[in-house]
Amino acid sequence: MNGASRFTGKTAVVTGAAGDLGRTVAGKLLAEGADVTLLDVDARRLEEVADTLGGGTRDVHARAVDMTDEDAVAAALSEVAARSGGRLDCFFNNAGIEGPVRPLTEVDPSDLTRVLQVNVVGVFLGLKYALPLMGEGGVIVNSGSTASLRGAPNLAPYVASKHAVLGLTRSAALEAAERGVRVCAICPGPLEGRMMRDLDTGRGRLGRNRPPAVGLTTRYGQVGEVAAAVAFLLSDEASFVNGTGFVVDGGRLA
Repeated sequence: MNGASRFTGKTAVVTGAAGDLGRTVAGKLLAEGADVTLLDVDARRLEEVADTLGGGTRDVHARAVDMTDEDAVAAALSEVAARSGGRLDCFFNNAGIEGPVRPLTEVDPSDLTRVLQVNVVGVFLGLKYALPLMGEGGVIVNSGSTASLRGAPNLAPYVASKHAVLGLTRSAALEAAERGVRVCAICPGPLEGRMMRDLDTGRGRLGRNRPPAVGLTTRYGQVGEVAAAVAFLLSDEASFVNGTGFVVDGGRLA
């Protein structure tokens, strides 16, 4: 299959599109032929990303959306469907936050609620309103993490939320399979970028350094390495990958 045309004629939506991974995935989909809609709560950064990626082309659309607002999510995805003849082919359900870095016993319940609202309810609403727009061959990739599969000290809200994302992924995949729609999760390890810088800063405040590399890697991953895996999962090349968390972690879980 010619990688340059994997998404030609396909309609794609990327949430959390102003962040490092969302922006990079959107760029790959656009470069490979997709009509891409960018969604993010940060309107200013979203417009900057849209201008950078699209340069005013008709294949890039941007809309500021809070993924925890059910009416806003429903309206945004309905708009995409109306523009594309009622069809949505690829959905990267990526919006999320890391939450506080502190011991579980010091986490305020409001912080837990906020992380779960964005990372779980937001993913749930994306699934709820994207799935009905998809026919056979449609694909949803949710943003999980290696935190979907293991614990981590001082990140209890984030870990709990990412475990929930994997549960939603598995349940949605079972419900959507009979229509020929695939649902997967991407589960990256630590990536160089804004989120890991903030987490490292939080660890520093607790007197803890960046955790040592374990497994088969000695570095953090690059966003482009994970974006390539997301594009694979969204493509027809991954037609036999469904209902699973696709780990891209340099071997850390090994």
